[in-house]
Amino acid sequence: MATPFDGLGEVDYSALARLIDIQAEGGADAIVLCATTGECVTLSDREFEQIVDFGVKYTAGRMPVLAGTGRNSTEKSLYLSRIAENCGVDGLLMVNPYYNKSTQKGLVEHYTYIADRINTPIILYNVPSRTGMSIAPATYATLSEHPMIYGTKEASGDISLIAHAIALCDDDFVFYSGNDDQVAAICALGGKGVISTSANIAPQKMSALCKACNEGDFSRAAELQLELLPLIDALFAETNPIPLKAALELAGICSGKVRLPLTTPSSATIQKLKNVLLQLNILQ
Repeated sequence: MATPFDGLGEVDYSALARLIDIQAEGGADAIVLCATTGECVTLSDREFEQIVDFGVKYTAGRMPVLAGTGRNSTEKSLYLSRIAENCGVDGLLMVNPYYNKSTQKGLVEHYTYIADRINTPIILYNVPSRTGMSIAPATYATLSEHPMIYGTKEASGDISLIAHAIALCDDDFVFYSGNDDQVAAICALGGKGVISTSANIAPQKMSALCKACNEGDFSRAAELQLELLPLIDALFAETNPIPLKAALELAGICSGKVRLPLTTPSSATIQKLKNVLLQLNILQ
């Protein structure tokens, strides 16, 4: 989920409530707060705690709530994970340590250190385009053996890596697509769904895609995947969540404001968003 800000750049909790309601009514199976799309690294620790606490209380059991607690410091990741646990989250989304560019051995030690000290399931997040390194299939196999490491959000874009990782891990280790344009492909290999950006603005359509995959109807899943491609392309025309925030503003859901170093999208991106939102009947 995006983190909505008001005109002064403060967290807009009324808009956050609207976003949660949209997901609950649109078929989402869970929500993730304060992760990449939520501009997590621009939030203060206090804002992080307040957002997660609000999300858990407002959602009120309608669906599981996860929090993005991965940082490039192992101790900071553990610290935020404990805060999220105290707020009552159902799971933690934890990105690989960025900038540090850990070795595979370091990844195992990083995640194991945290998982040994918490009581909430972890979903790993592999996104080399943002972190500069990737989880290798053999590392997935090792980490999947930890009882607190439940699955992964796979945004490497490397289908071969994902196939090898799925082959090495037990069936109870869950793979979610981290790229909205690869949901059907990853589910065809055994994945269970997506942790999605475009579901912020089109939850029913993304939910329908995942439902088709989980029912084994990959002909229908392919149709839905291709139908969503223009929206996905528009939402990633610039760095996420810049276009998403603009789309949410166009739809009247929340302000399009982002925090620096992110900035407003180009007029070309806004026009592209308008066109695709009209095509999908999200704008009237």
